[in-house]
Amino acid sequence: MKKIFLILSIISTAYVSAQDISITDSISKSKTISIGVKIGAPNILSLNGEFVLPILNNHIAPFIDYGSFSLDIENTQADLKYLEYGLNIYFGNKGKGLYVGAGSGKLTNEFTFNDLTFEDNGVSLKGSATTSLDINALNLKLGFKSGGLIYFRIEAGYGIGTIPDRLNFTATSGGITETFSEEIPAIPGIGSNGFAIGNIGLGVSF
Repeated sequence: MKKIFLILSIISTAYVSAQDISITDSISKSKTISIGVKIGAPNILSLNGEFVLPILNNHIAPFIDYGSFSLDIENTQADLKYLEYGLNIYFGNKGKGLYVGAGSGKLTNEFTFNDLTFEDNGVSLKGSATTSLDINALNLKLGFKSGGLIYFRIEAGYGIGTIPDRLNFTATSGGITETFSEEIPAIPGIGSNGFAIGNIGLGVSF
């Protein structure tokens, strides 16, 4: 009789343990929504959202990044906007760990240069000039995301798109308008066919 109770006790303990493991595993898998921030290139600073789909064994996660802010440095005002959306495909089945990502990204930049000197018909003028730089790209990335309530993310990859080699300016001074173009200086990580991607992120998952 004692042996029977012992066996039943062992079976009961094993069943409860299995249930605990199952519940813990379910809770781990239930963290399908992630919200955080990313810092890096080309987004500079953006908000990030990700949703792990409860299909195909939690491997696929649509995401969106968005950032918009202005900078004013040494008589130059820059208005920057970044939007990217796409899919992350995780190698594991819990929406964390190593993944590959593909997305459509758009970087919009508008610059205003104040106190700028330019020439109109040989006359030196001082005024302001504006220009814009819009880049559309297919972004391919390799990333890693940690698990838990607070997550850490790191990504590296390449954005495939056409980068213009010149910027067109519109300058104004005292009612006079002049247009001209300048070559874009060489920038590390940016070429005529695209740009390097590298960022880190931090946020919460639930």
